Formats: sequence, structure tokens, C-alpha cells
Amino acid sequence: MYGGDEVSAIILDLGSHTCKAGYAGEDVPKAVFPSVVGSIDQMEVDATEMENNSGPAVEPKNNSKSLDSDKAKGKRKLYVGSQALGYRRDHMEVLSSIKDGVVVDWDAVEGIWDHAFRECLLVDPKEHPMLLAEPSSNTQQQRERTAELMFEKYKVPALFLAKNAVLTSFASGRATSLVVDSGGGSTTVAPVHDGYVLQKAVSSSPIGGEFLTDCLTKSLESKGMMIKPRYSFKRKETRPGEFQVVDVDFPNTTESYRLYAQRIIASDIKECVCRAPDTPYDEIAYSNIPMTSYELPDGQTIEIGADRFKIPDILFNPSLAQTIPGMEHFAEIAPTVRGLPQMVIESINKCDVDIRRELFSSILLAGGTASMQQLKERLEKDMLEESPQAARVKVLVAGNSTERRFSVWIGGSILASLGSFQQMWFSKAEYEEHGASYIQRKCP
Repeated sequence: MYGGDEVSAIILDLGSHTCKAGYAGEDVPKAVFPSVVGSIDQMEVDATEMENNSGPAVEPKNNSKSLDSDKAKGKRKLYVGSQALGYRRDHMEVLSSIKDGVVVDWDAVEGIWDHAFRECLLVDPKEHPMLLAEPSSNTQQQRERTAELMFEKYKVPALFLAKNAVLTSFASGRATSLVVDSGGGSTTVAPVHDGYVLQKAVSSSPIGGEFLTDCLTKSLESKGMMIKPRYSFKRKETRPGEFQVVDVDFPNTTESYRLYAQRIIASDIKECVCRAPDTPYDEIAYSNIPMTSYELPDGQTIEIGADRFKIPDILFNPSLAQTIPGMEHFAEIAPTVRGLPQMVIESINKCDVDIRRELFSSILLAGGTASMQQLKERLEKDMLEESPQAARVKVLVAGNSTERRFSVWIGGSILASLGSFQQMWFSKAEYEEHGASYIQRKCP
């Protein structure tokens, strides 16, 4: 048992889009930065300098992922944090550390944790217990690996892994609820009962904020509106208030970095103009909708019409994505992807009959994508149409978008600062006695 309640715990929530880190007991995370890392393959740069042929230069990249992390370490330099990523470098690939809620690149994760402790929070991990948020679908292997890294590399005094859905539920002050977490990489619906996730009823879909952002980008491109990444031009002021845009060419920029820079702009457009439609999207009805203008960083103003409603409606009706030019690859998985209301109903129906009523009346919306305007109203309306008559449907959202985006982190902050929680920690002593697999017993 761990008894260190005199130092505050550190809460880490590594999502598929951003990583949130901060101290327990505070109301917002101290550090929020992208959970992608920039990586420059040292071998690749040497190879390109020897022969100016981009063909073979790309190959070491793919091998280094499959190599063991120790071997790959010497060969690539990682850049973490929005500032380091904001600066364009030759041959810098942008890799995401997490795919579908599961860690695919442990090196990158270590880089992210290092950045959080050393640069953002300026703490020594040896001195603080760590509470990490994990997706409901996390495997035992992943959890053991996490515990091993935390105890062996960072030498933390104590550790706890809590499920995202449970933390979101705690953030809103409930022990039982149905958590609809719509984040960057995916949307997950998980029922929580008395502080535990009902594993068998969790359902998820690959449609998250990043997917919607990609849809928006493709849709705008098909209408001839190109989003220029911030690094690809310079603005000169010719006369006060008048700018001239000069394109700058960087031949060595990787495709993944260009996409990353484009996504930043596209996701801002999405957050500014998109809102969920009250009724299912329909081409004809929305064809004469008034346009909204948005000024891109390079000074050109674009007009966005029906896409404002079409893009968010993909959450409710995924087959819409196939109508967007350039999203054809989605057609292969489309039949298996369900809309939000179907996922919610399906999840509730897999739960015990006795708690269904309670779940219907406490559907919690969380995650960045859930901050979309009118999303709550639309989900409530669709749920009322599809749910049984006796059910009282109530969709709850946190008051402001900050709380919605950080609900998992806030739940962790509340949990770790509870006095009754202190006996729950998985301590270093227990780890040394029982090994990593003990995490399954300590953190159910």
C-alpha cells in the first residue's frame, strides 16, 4: 500500500489527438500538447545527402518502426510539443503514437511523457504518484508495458490506471452513466456502473474529430478551395492593411508534415463554422443554405455552405462520408460503422435490464468533438425517436467546452485527490514483489 498523500499526484491523459498533463486537485491540466511526434530519421538524412534520390531514402523509416525500440532510438530524433512541431524541418515525419486508442509506437510515448514531465510540468517523476487514463479497450499486455515503463524507467513511487469512461463519469459527479466520448481518433460509447466499465457493452467507431477534419479538407478541395499550410507562404505588407502572399517552396517537406500542418487549419475551420444539423442532412434541403465566410491564414476568404452541416452529420450517418470526393477508401469499412444513436442504443441493450433506465437518463457527452454546436440537442432528439417509450432520455454535457474537452483529465484530478482513493495506488513495493501483471488486480 502507498501512503504518499503529502505530494500531489500527476494526472496524464494521453489521447489520440492531444496529451493532457497536470496536478491532481487542479481544475484544468497545466500542459496540453499534440500527441503526435515529429521524427527525423538520422540514417535517412545521411542517405539523402549521399545520393540526392528520394527513392531509397524513405525505406529505413518503415523498418525502424518494426525494430525494437532500443535499436530505433539511436536512429531517429523526436520532436514533441506544439512548438517543436510548428517549426518545419527537412525530412521530418509526423508520427502518431496512438491508433484506435492503442499505443503503436512506444518510443513516441516515452518522448511524450518525457516532454510532459521535464518541459511542461518541470517535475521529477520519482517524487510523484502517477494516475494514467487508459481507453476501455486497453489490453493486458499494454497495461503491463505501461507499468513496467513507469516503474523501471521513470521510477515512480506509485501508479494507477483508470478507464477514460470512469473518469468522465466522476468528472460529472456520477458513478453510473453512459459515456459517449468523441475524441480525435475515435468515438467510444461505454456504460459505467458504480465506477466500473461494463466491458461487454462498449462499442466504438473510427469516426472522430480527425476523420471529420479530413472529410472537410477533401470536400473543400473538391470545390477548388486549397488550404495552404502555414509554412508554405510568407505574407508581405505592401501597404498598411494590404498583404501580398509569396509562396515558398520546400522540396524536402514530408507528406505527413504537410498533412499535419493542413489539419491544424482545417480543424480550426471545423470548430468555427460547423454545427450539427437538427434533422438528417439532405443535399436538396441544404443546397441554398446561407454561406459562412472564413479567412484562411494566407489571406484568402472562403465561403462554406452546406458542408457546415454535412460534415458533423457524418457522426450520425457515417455513409455520408462516401459522398465526399477523395474519401472513397472509407467505403470498405463503412458498412460496419454505425451512427451515434445506434451505438448508444446498442450499448444500452447489451447492459443488464435493471440499469438501462438509469443509463438512458444519464448519457454523458465528453471529448473534443462533443463540443460541436447543437450536437447535444441533435443526439437527444434522435435518441427520443429511437428509444423505447418508457425511457426518459437525458443527454448531459459539461457546462463549457473546456470541461468537455478535458473531462477525462478532470475526473482523474478529482479521483486522485480523494482521501479514500489513497489506498488504491499500485505502489513500487508491490510492483517489485508481484511484478507487472499485478496491475490487473490493482486497477480492474
